[in-house]
Amino acid sequence: MEGWDPNTKSTLTQIPLLTTKAGPRDGAAWTQRLKEEYRALIAYTQMNKSNDNDWFRISAANPEGTRWTGKCWYVHNLLKYEFDLQFHIPVTYPATAPELELPELDGKTQKMYRGGKICLTVHFKPLWAKNCPRFGIAHALCLGLAPWLAAEIPILVDSGMIKHKDDATTSNES
Repeated sequence: MEGWDPNTKSTLTQIPLLTTKAGPRDGAAWTQRLKEEYRALIAYTQMNKSNDNDWFRISAANPEGTRWTGKCWYVHNLLKYEFDLQFHIPVTYPATAPELELPELDGKTQKMYRGGKICLTVHFKPLWAKNCPRFGIAHALCLGLAPWLAAEIPILVDSGMIKHKDDATTSNES
């Protein structure tokens, strides 16, 4: 954690580390891993709410816990920009991090792959690999999606690539 700002360090130390090295094909061990994932997500969500920094909602979209959906949002210039969030747990999880997708931003930035998968290769993937299997979904959101949103959304708004929902409504009514 050398070179990290104090807020990131503080946040990261409050997200429980995971211990079970299991993926979707590992039966009972995967069930145990999912329990750990939920504990970490609950802790991260509670911490965000207590710090008035609530910025996402996700839940498993299937009983196996391999597909997740939800919403994430970012506030820029006092306006809230909200996006659909989805991802699949790869078969090679936790050795491979999930690819976080914001489908409605597909094609709007170079820091994104086809289908709205955000680019995490340079900064996040090496960190994930170094911390496998201790990192989980909450860590991917904290260290992957949150910094990506903070870096990309202001640029996309300022360049006109995305518009606030109220702006879009106003321009449609004109």
